[in-house]
Amino acid sequence: MSEDIRVARMIDAAREVVFDALTEQGGQEAFYSEPGWDVESTCDLRVGGLWTVMFGPSREERYRHDHVFRVIDRPSRLVADTTESRPDGSSFEFEVEFLFEARDAKTLMTMIQRGVPTELRDEHRDGVPPALRRLERAIEKPGTPAKEE
Repeated sequence: MSEDIRVARMIDAAREVVFDALTEQGGQEAFYSEPGWDVESTCDLRVGGLWTVMFGPSREERYRHDHVFRVIDRPSRLVADTTESRPDGSSFEFEVEFLFEARDAKTLMTMIQRGVPTELRDEHRDGVPPALRRLERAIEKPGTPAKEE
């Protein structure tokens, strides 16, 4: 049995702005863009639609996340069933939920992952805070690459 991974960040933007950034190509790519990584994202934003993100240090060594949307409640919540395929050929399935809570003129964005294998929890838990920071930078400066500091 796996425990949930829950990571939150306060973002200085309205929740509609944050929701839309995550569901558009630029924001999706910023979310997954480790420094120097190759990222490709396509998204069919509808219940049953597929959001595919391929990302990694090179085109030959990429991870792939296939998210199938189960819930789309703009601007409050997204839920998707995710299959993660790894460069070594292994894969696993988990659920991801994004919550967008209005806090005055800001948004508390929370990402919850359920069902991540125990041996990969730390990797996922460590990867989410920088992803939320990159999304926030993309919102602050649209059209510019979100780089790590």
